Amino acid sequence: MSPPHLTISQIGLLVGYAAAMSAGQLLFKAAAQLGTTEASLAARLVAIAANGYFVTAMLLYTVLTVLWVWILTFTPLSYAYPFAALAFGMTPLLAAAVFGDPVSLRLMLGCVLIVGGIIVIAS
Repeated sequence: MSPPHLTISQIGLLVGYAAAMSAGQLLFKAAAQLGTTEASLAARLVAIAANGYFVTAMLLYTVLTVLWVWILTFTPLSYAYPFAALAFGMTPLLAAAVFGDPVSLRLMLGCVLIVGGIIVIAS
């Protein structure tokens, strides 16, 4: 029996899912940068809960969870899940562009390896 092939629409959905996961991580970073200097844990938790970036990230992740379950109704998990790893490559690169996070040669090599693995799986 031959392995299933992913359609272009499935690949597009999975890449979009990974990109949205990266966007959520950027929102969490933005929330962290607006962190509070309150001393007590309770005050910090309230400040985080009231942070617009944090609330938006949580709403995005809620929608993405529903999207993921829907994707899995027509895509084998063994083929879909590796695409989630694209977020491991996208997030640091986007963080470099948005927040000025450092990008090393090792990071770039790791991103290339992730994409290479996805290409092998999707083909």
